[in-house]
Amino acid sequence: VETIEGRATGVAPAQQIVLYAKSEDLWWIQPFTDKPYTKIERNSTWKNQTHLGTEYAALLVDPGYRPPQTTEMLPSVGAGVVAVKVAEGTGPAPALPPVKTLHFSGYDWTVRTAGSYRGGSHNSFDPANAWTDDKGALHLSVTKRGVDWMCSEVKLTRSLGYGTYRFTIRDTSRLEPSTVLSMSTWDGVGSEDNRRELDVEISRWGNSANENAQYVVQPYYIPVNIARFIVPAGVLTESIHWEPARATFSTLAGPRGSSAPRPVNEHVFTSAVPSAGGDAVRITLSVFGKGQIPQKQNAEVVVDKFEYLPSC
Repeated sequence: VETIEGRATGVAPAQQIVLYAKSEDLWWIQPFTDKPYTKIERNSTWKNQTHLGTEYAALLVDPGYRPPQTTEMLPSVGAGVVAVKVAEGTGPAPALPPVKTLHFSGYDWTVRTAGSYRGGSHNSFDPANAWTDDKGALHLSVTKRGVDWMCSEVKLTRSLGYGTYRFTIRDTSRLEPSTVLSMSTWDGVGSEDNRRELDVEISRWGNSANENAQYVVQPYYIPVNIARFIVPAGVLTESIHWEPARATFSTLAGPRGSSAPRPVNEHVFTSAVPSAGGDAVRITLSVFGKGQIPQKQNAEVVVDKFEYLPSC
């Protein structure tokens, strides 16, 4: 870490500074996630510590503003943000890792390298943990490296918008309670509560007594935005039908189009459903670091097929 400091003039009472440093295409709150605010002194100066990055940002924010812990795009002025200032780092920037692209189910997907802070815990990502086999299926894995779990994620290279999204996945019944498989729409712009995010998540979130799947319209902490249920062993087809002000989630046991796919669950959300625009599909295999039962073994999930049917 190094010292970062500046001056804020025309500040209203109780306003504070929120600091970010950019690394690997992500903005990370500084100096720590549990200490997101920097006090402005009476002489208008502020000073704190920051981890090093390629760019640095200072946001002047109103009391009560809740900053995202990580973000692909900085928050813009409005909704509690009064001003934003960005400064370039000095000296040679570190070399960026090459972008790995996979071709899966007729689409191009980029493989994640940058870390993330989701679900209350940090995840690191290894591009080697995502690949396609000779039959075209997508493999995602979680592997141990030292004390860290290296996760995997692929992101569709373009936004699809309203329509039906289908994912055919192989048996997930052997996943440990803290392993998380997520199939979602996600927009890198905006706050954590406004990512145009719809999720199908298969996980017990670290507690073996929990149901092992859920549909979510973010933010998840609003009770009507989440529906938990049990998925059986075997092949699953997960679907999201997204239309203005409405999202219908469904799960079938077996691949869609097989002789006898069995309905497992369906839920319709009509509250807080985001509008489409700027979002892209992501498929992620990660570890919930705050579960009661810590991850013990490597994990792997195979996605046989992704389909998209545009709205009529």
